[in-house]
Amino acid sequence: MASARRARADSREPSVELLWFNDCPNHPAARAMLGQLLAELAPGTEIKDIDATDPAVAQRHRFPGSPTIRVDGRDVDPSIQDPGDYTPRCRLYWTVEGLQGVPERAWIESALRASPPSRRRAVK
Repeated sequence: MASARRARADSREPSVELLWFNDCPNHPAARAMLGQLLAELAPGTEIKDIDATDPAVAQRHRFPGSPTIRVDGRDVDPSIQDPGDYTPRCRLYWTVEGLQGVPERAWIESALRASPPSRRRAVK
């Protein structure tokens, strides 16, 4: 029984979440970048959209701001620190280009590549 569950889990694609709220001006750009990367690195992987406009949803998902991208439950920002406040709001990222409204493409690539091999069949 446990081996059957493990086999089902091993065949899954990476779990990819995009958390956002309605007034976020950076959500569409983050979604477009994420879609391009998934098409290149993990075709067929679905994006789980999580609308964190409702404060209860934001709290439940420990929402650090919009947009947030998580791969296998981990934020793609390597320097993320849990803010402890999950109020729906915009998020800024410290990148090599300075403050940006979306995470670095390289961070998302790295997160996809770090996904366990059984969960990233298409990632090279």
